[in-house]
Amino acid sequence: MSTSERLIESTRDLLWERGYVGTSPKAILERAGAGQGSMYHHFKGKPDLALTAIRRTAEQLRAAAERSLEAPGTPYERIEAYLRREREVLRGCPVGRLTMDPDVIASDELRAPVDETLAAIRERIAGIVEEGKRQGQFAPELDAGRIAATILATVQGGYVLARAAGSPAAFDAAVDGLLVLLAPRTA
Repeated sequence: MSTSERLIESTRDLLWERGYVGTSPKAILERAGAGQGSMYHHFKGKPDLALTAIRRTAEQLRAAAERSLEAPGTPYERIEAYLRREREVLRGCPVGRLTMDPDVIASDELRAPVDETLAAIRERIAGIVEEGKRQGQFAPELDAGRIAATILATVQGGYVLARAAGSPAAFDAAVDGLLVLLAPRTA
């Protein structure tokens, strides 16, 4: 892996673990095994490197969500696959955790990939809910956008509950409850 790749990956991990403020250039260099000045050789500075890392994290989260949401199956099964996909629940969502970082939220540039990713996933889920409504699987009066927001909120809230409890069981309970509420209508 090249030095710039090691810097990006180290920054991604540190942002997930410590947030923006807790991710010092020194910590990035140590984690990456890179020498002094390496960051400034490849990036304009910490904000530039952080933006690159956040964009990559966001892209990977979108790709993971899309793999679940485009899988074969009914709309309900695809939403269930998204909700039950493999996650590091106790670490929290690498994108969602950035929303709790005041320095990321205060920066339009750093916040943009976070907001765009959450919006894209929400829109994709809303489209699947609409598909389910057309197929008669979901009630026609459901507001797809609101249901998608609820699904995303359940995932993000599930991470928080699991971290607070120190157990993925809290995440699983939130997902199980939502899936009961979303269960397909029977004729």
